[in-house]
Amino acid sequence: MEIRTPNTQAEWDAYYQLRWEVLRKPWNQPVGSEKDADENSFYHVAAFEGEKILGVGCLKMINDQEAQIRFMAVANSLQRKGVGVSLMNALEVQAFSRRVTKVVLHAREIAVPFYEYCGYTIIEKSYLLFDSIQHYLMTKEI
Repeated sequence: MEIRTPNTQAEWDAYYQLRWEVLRKPWNQPVGSEKDADENSFYHVAAFEGEKILGVGCLKMINDQEAQIRFMAVANSLQRKGVGVSLMNALEVQAFSRRVTKVVLHAREIAVPFYEYCGYTIIEKSYLLFDSIQHYLMTKEI
């Protein structure tokens, strides 16, 4: 498995396709809803096995000391196989290289144990997505 930023248009298309399939399609959200207006300012990574993308995630700088991990998605058939942990490690290394001291994220309730395993702590309930997916603000000092 290789963790890196997508390079070609085909890789970027597969990156956003996986993000939509995991994070939006199950809730009948349209293609395009998986993208944020600030995509170009994010640091993106994907887990590759050959040409296939297994998982994706990105890092958004909030200020000089704080960053946010966003849009983490791992193909359903590959969850609990180390892909997410590898993506998190790559994003945290990038945050550390930018002298970030605190990383935050908003975790879906079902993903809270994964992020706790990665060293994150719940701060509070944050928002309800699509009127059904409870999210929690979590943080980690790095």
